Amino acid sequence: MTSKLAQKKALVTGASSGIGKEIALQLLQAGVDVALVSRRASDDLAEKLSYGLLADAKAYPLDLADLSLVAGKIGEIVADFGGIDILINSAGIGYVGEIIDTPLAEWQRTIDLNLTSVFQCIQAVLPTMRSNKSGTIINVASIAAKQAFPGWGAYSASKFALLGLTQALAAEERSNGIKVMAICPGSVDTPLWDTLPPEISVNFDRTAMLTAASVAECIMSMLMLPSSAIVTDFVLMPNAGVL
Repeated sequence: MTSKLAQKKALVTGASSGIGKEIALQLLQAGVDVALVSRRASDDLAEKLSYGLLADAKAYPLDLADLSLVAGKIGEIVADFGGIDILINSAGIGYVGEIIDTPLAEWQRTIDLNLTSVFQCIQAVLPTMRSNKSGTIINVASIAAKQAFPGWGAYSASKFALLGLTQALAAEERSNGIKVMAICPGSVDTPLWDTLPPEISVNFDRTAMLTAASVAECIMSMLMLPSSAIVTDFVLMPNAGVL
């Protein structure tokens, strides 16, 4: 059976690892051509993900934390693809530290990547989506967008704000035929944990976490909803609960 997503065009950020890589693979398996955006996006990654499939992946290396580059580069990708039907904003970073001790540079870095780069990606894809009167944008938030955790203030703030951005955009673009949704996973076993100090990550049982593939499967379900249906924000938790 041909996927209803076949021949669509998607842009996935954070596509070199974790949730981004898994959703890119599942989109390709559904027949979607995918623009892979991340600092480590490469032709080798694109070839590996799309090997033996009818859909194509193309790599676009871009550091989304460099806000001076994001709007222009994403605009170039949209033009290169001839428009984008699906935008998955998956790129993000974690920062652990009490608010009183959080350096301004770390606060800004977290907000820049987790929120402002998403805003810029959205602005770049909206014109063609509006012209086509269709499109889907899914922002990967976090359970930290619903429930703040001590020591994760900057991260929680960025994800709460991302959920607010999602809800406002959904209201603005509904009449233009564009769906805007967020998924809020609990702890997911991704390389993000490897970037945290060992004394932090050792306190978490990664074997009890969600897998990136399971989150990607849920994103695919959101994309496969009937045109008349939408999930405003999808909370997905490990069976073990909040870790």
